Amino acid sequence: MIKLIKIDEDSRVPKYKQIVDSILQNIANGNLKINQKIPSINSFSEEFYMSRDTVEKAYNILKERKIISSIRGKGYYITRTKLESKVNILFLFNKLSAYKMKTYSSFIDTLGANAHTDLHIYHCDETLFLNLLDKFEGAYDYYVITTHFKTDELKHLSFTDEVAKAIQRIPEEKLVLMDNIKLSHEGEIIKIYQDFENDIYNALKEGLTKITKYKRLILVYPDKAVYPYPRRILHGFRKFCVEHEINFEILSEVYDDMILKKGDLFITIEESDLVNLMKQIRDEEYVLGKDIGVISYNDTPLKELLGITVMSTDFNIMGETAARMILNKEKGQFKVPFNFIDRNSI
Repeated sequence: MIKLIKIDEDSRVPKYKQIVDSILQNIANGNLKINQKIPSINSFSEEFYMSRDTVEKAYNILKERKIISSIRGKGYYITRTKLESKVNILFLFNKLSAYKMKTYSSFIDTLGANAHTDLHIYHCDETLFLNLLDKFEGAYDYYVITTHFKTDELKHLSFTDEVAKAIQRIPEEKLVLMDNIKLSHEGEIIKIYQDFENDIYNALKEGLTKITKYKRLILVYPDKAVYPYPRRILHGFRKFCVEHEINFEILSEVYDDMILKKGDLFITIEESDLVNLMKQIRDEEYVLGKDIGVISYNDTPLKELLGITVMSTDFNIMGETAARMILNKEKGQFKVPFNFIDRNSI
């Protein structure tokens, strides 16, 4: 059987995935039958000069999908040879960003070879969104949708009447609402969501001890962004400040040559504001995390590298959970964790 496995040493595809794909391909071709024994992890590792951990990872994936099973003292066996056809999914994102793509990547990785996903971006534009839904009506097994729109004044809208009507036309067994579920839906569907108001409120409470060391808490909320943010973020911020008697201010952007004072603690949402603020803190020779504090909204690898404290949804879990519920044909709703991640900037 081991002669059937093809591993390309020059390929950029991870070795564990090549093992999984090769075994699945041989099952599809009829080369591997139910109850047929396959090589042990050690045998596989020795034959292809790869680490035992790599082979074990591949076997664990196949076990989770119930393609193979292990019998103590006997080895591994094929337990399923009828492979399901791929699930076709339409994924509608309102924008491309580092954290949105983190969600999408974890979604795709969790689905694995079980599905084919088409990604489309509608840029918070109602007309483009409606045209996409109309164009692809009935063409997919699942529709994964985020609902963030903008008015002519660049204010955030969770949905419009036309958007609500269009989404209601999607059969409930095919609908996945992700990220923002302000749009109510009576049917039994999948909902993977953030709670924007309570998320920021609870995250700030988690960092209360450090926050109260500063004299003023300043939220930079872009009120005319190309991709506007839910105003529930503002509501949660105000609620926190009022309840804890914290001196606060809300700005629409980080202005060039802004007046900075020792004891200021900034919360930035947009990357451009964070970059501008960090540059001014450096130019004014303030000590980050001592003279002036910075918290950023939504984590990225760069913020982690720079040691920026963040409040962030776990975007990996968002994507993984949506994919898992699709694969398991589950219904219901899941509130994605939102974390205060304390680093060196406060």
